[in-house]
Amino acid sequence: MTTHQCSSKARHMSDDRLIVALDVPNALEGLQLASRLGDAVSFYKIGLGMLTGGGLALANELKDEHGKRIFLDMKLFDIGATVEAAVRGLAQFDLDFLTVHGDPHVVRAAREGAGSSDLKILAVTVLTSLDRSDLDAAQIKEGAIPDLVTERAGRAFEAGAHGVIASPLEARSIRELSEADGKLIVTPGVRPSGSALGDQKRVMTPAEAIAEGADHVVVGRPVHSAPDPVAAARAIVEELDAPQAVLPNR
Repeated sequence: MTTHQCSSKARHMSDDRLIVALDVPNALEGLQLASRLGDAVSFYKIGLGMLTGGGLALANELKDEHGKRIFLDMKLFDIGATVEAAVRGLAQFDLDFLTVHGDPHVVRAAREGAGSSDLKILAVTVLTSLDRSDLDAAQIKEGAIPDLVTERAGRAFEAGAHGVIASPLEARSIRELSEADGKLIVTPGVRPSGSALGDQKRVMTPAEAIAEGADHVVVGRPVHSAPDPVAAARAIVEELDAPQAVLPNR
């Protein structure tokens, strides 16, 4: 039984398929939000935006003192030795997910750094805030984004990634890769029904993302900017439980 396959009573409290992004200025506000959300959320993402605001300390506090799962979204990219050293240092904190760029040399170094820890290395494919014009401006090779994402995902899996970060629009094609067997697909670019897109360009609803093959959906502003964050989180869990949120990857 997977972690999110729990009793209906427990699922009403939380569902670890939902990862809430703590995109707030500092650790104090992050802790206040997590405390307010309580049992409604069991998994949090902490990214670069909070790194200088006490993000790592918050990650440790939420993990050790509140029993939450933690996704550290650092998107590491550097020469192999530096990535390996950075991941080795982070692995000591017993966190759950860590992102690195999906270049094979980066993924291999991250896996070396993770060693025998339980830290899962997730490879970034193409950021969900980018479209083809953005890739052209960055001189990324020609091709449709879904094709590029799927190719990068396959190479990241071959290099040892435990999973990938990808738009829900590409989740199905990634899930169909032979290399994706037993791997994780985590999808940002998810907006609950009726939410504004914000800076995301390739989006789906939570139920659609799961139906396409995602294991986890990442949601930030629709929760932390809601008048009632608890109600917003529970509404997303209800979407994840909707009949259309089938699990083709199970």
